[in-house]
Amino acid sequence: MSTLEFYHARAAECGRDADQAPLDNVRERYLRSQEAWLDMARRVERGDAIRAETAASKAATSDGVAAS
Repeated sequence: MSTLEFYHARAAECGRDADQAPLDNVRERYLRSQEAWLDMARRVERGDAIRAETAASKAATSDGVAAS
């Protein structure tokens, strides 16, 4: 299981727990936790996208140098 999958799984678990929580304060705590897990997942996704862009840029640059 990747880090991203783990974060999404935890967010889903918190969402299910929030739906079943009998008390408002407990439900709110689970919803805050769910949002925190989703935020961490978005950070991982953003980092992956930046790494992919950087790798593509480096590959394009090295292709241009090799062709010269």
